[in-house]
Amino acid sequence: MSGGQQAVRIFPYEQALLRELNTEGYSSLVEMYEAACKQFPERPAFTALGQTLAFADIDRHSRDFAAYLLGPAGLAPGQRIAIQLPNVCQYPIVAWGALRAGLVLVNTNPLYTPRELLHQFNDAGVSALVCLADLVPTLEQVVPQTEIEQIIVTNVFDLIEAQPAPETTLANVITLPEVLTEGGRYYLPDPSTGLNDIALLQYTGGTTGAAKGAVLTHGNLLASSGQSGTLVEVDPDQPDIVIAPMPLYHIYGFTMSIVGTFCLGGHSVLVPDPRDIGGMIEIMKAYPFTALAGVNTLFVGLMQHPDFDAIDFSHLKGVIAGGAALVEEIASEWQRRTGSEIFEGYGLSETASSLSCNSEGARKLGTVGRALPWMEVKIVSPEGETLPAGEEGEVLVRGPQVMHGYWQRAEATDEALDQDGWFRTGDIASIQSDGFIRICDRIKDMILVSGFNVYPNEVESVVYAHSDVVECAAVGVPDEKSGEAVKLYVVSSNSALDQDTLRSFCREQLTAYKVPRYVEFREELPKSNVGKILRRELRQ
Repeated sequence: MSGGQQAVRIFPYEQALLRELNTEGYSSLVEMYEAACKQFPERPAFTALGQTLAFADIDRHSRDFAAYLLGPAGLAPGQRIAIQLPNVCQYPIVAWGALRAGLVLVNTNPLYTPRELLHQFNDAGVSALVCLADLVPTLEQVVPQTEIEQIIVTNVFDLIEAQPAPETTLANVITLPEVLTEGGRYYLPDPSTGLNDIALLQYTGGTTGAAKGAVLTHGNLLASSGQSGTLVEVDPDQPDIVIAPMPLYHIYGFTMSIVGTFCLGGHSVLVPDPRDIGGMIEIMKAYPFTALAGVNTLFVGLMQHPDFDAIDFSHLKGVIAGGAALVEEIASEWQRRTGSEIFEGYGLSETASSLSCNSEGARKLGTVGRALPWMEVKIVSPEGETLPAGEEGEVLVRGPQVMHGYWQRAEATDEALDQDGWFRTGDIASIQSDGFIRICDRIKDMILVSGFNVYPNEVESVVYAHSDVVECAAVGVPDEKSGEAVKLYVVSSNSALDQDTLRSFCREQLTAYKVPRYVEFREELPKSNVGKILRRELRQ
């Protein structure tokens, strides 16, 4: 295949469901994108840093970007291009431009260390890179050790006024404004991309060893958009305005904003730095937003801010929570203070962010909802036997949104995907008789105390009910007597709260072996860039 792509494993089951789901008969994700641009040219599509681009603007700029990639840059369909940007309007231009050129996107965290960047660039075989100008000093350490031949840099203000290129020792560096000007002079051929062509390599967090690239095709992303779209009612005359704090380089933010909201004609208001809670609240005040996507820690941070109650929530239809477990107390407080509900969902990079979700009229707190349409979910024992309703085991899923494997990792692919397309998630859950899925925890996070399974999520849920607890995380630590013991890390709003008080609180609601043996108070807990508390760092 062109550009050094690996062959995509085809599952007949998935192909049949994709044909059923793809009612418009789109030949690729690009064709769905073009239909949205044609239908909503004058609508606002993306806003960031006070600048708004319409669908027609995204269409024009992405066309010029694609023409540059295939023309002056000399790239070919199938080659990989890394995008290392925060939530700015350049992201959708570059992403859709690369897809229109038939290239494969490699979403890359701007905060990665040189070691992490080197692994991802070389593992994916990246040929071109689009990055923020501020990142050039770090990239000078990395790029000479890779096969990257073309570097396109952009300043956050480039689309308002073109900025000069940064000084650098790197070769073949060009600014994004120069690329768009040059690309405008070139012809863009019609795409030959199909639903089974690779669109995205979405690298996993690497919780167990080096990160792996989940191979997601145009069909996977189209399916994910269609499945998630069944949860919302779209008024063609009243487009949704979605506050988008989730990083676009993360599968949650990418599928939500770059693909889903855009292709439904919605307006994504991008939040470049969701850690700046005050700045995000100012953004929320400025727009009559109808939807919001986030994670539990973000909701906590928002509600603790003194200006939170000054936000107008009257247009808000609902909130989607994903990425990490939603705490019921947080969901209840949110509903009391905003009058809107949080709908918890569940998905992974390997499932293009889609698997299950609560929805209006079908919501049960403490669960991640029912499986989305056009997919199957089952719970299996360690021996692989399908378990009945209510019993806990590993979650397996198959459907048109499930990845086709890990990039250049045949052994890892065979471990995760069987010949019938069932993907092993590594999560422990049960499916209730009414179809609602209750996640217990990650298999790797489970704590084994004297032969008994302890799920950190359960312990944390109890601890969060304490009025003085802001954040917490439970992990397993070695113990001579019980094999492992539960250790709890806590961020508290009350400096007088001590270990004994908290352990006594836990004893009221947890069996003895689940009660934390150790409690450590901290000023903050380590988090990923999407707000997940990183238990693995605490274990280390």
